[in-house]
Amino acid sequence: MFAKELPRLATFYERLLSMTIVVAEKDHIVLESDVFQLVLHSLPKQVAKSITITSPPTRRTDVPVKLFFPVPSIADARIKAAALGGRLNPESKEWEARGFRACDGNDPEGNIVQFRENAQVGKMPPNCFPE
Repeated sequence: MFAKELPRLATFYERLLSMTIVVAEKDHIVLESDVFQLVLHSLPKQVAKSITITSPPTRRTDVPVKLFFPVPSIADARIKAAALGGRLNPESKEWEARGFRACDGNDPEGNIVQFRENAQVGKMPPNCFPE
């Protein structure tokens, strides 16, 4: 992923997704977790100058890539994302499919991302009470 504000974007993903920075260079930062690796690259200066990051960030809907990240809790991710300069859609926009619950959002630079939790989190399985 390319970033205008490399350190800020790295901090967002590091803290929100409990990732570890394994490489931190001037032009790129590599973050890892047990399930994936994310490499952030600095945009070339001439390209970065042409991009304005608003507050809150305007979502970049014209980008051909959308990343999906597992989280223990969408509700917790919503709070953390807001504190780190991003945001998730409200709870009313969450949806379920194939065993997960999902919610779209964006990082501090407006990149659209989706966060997914196990759909069974906090739910009682059927027939869990003895008769």
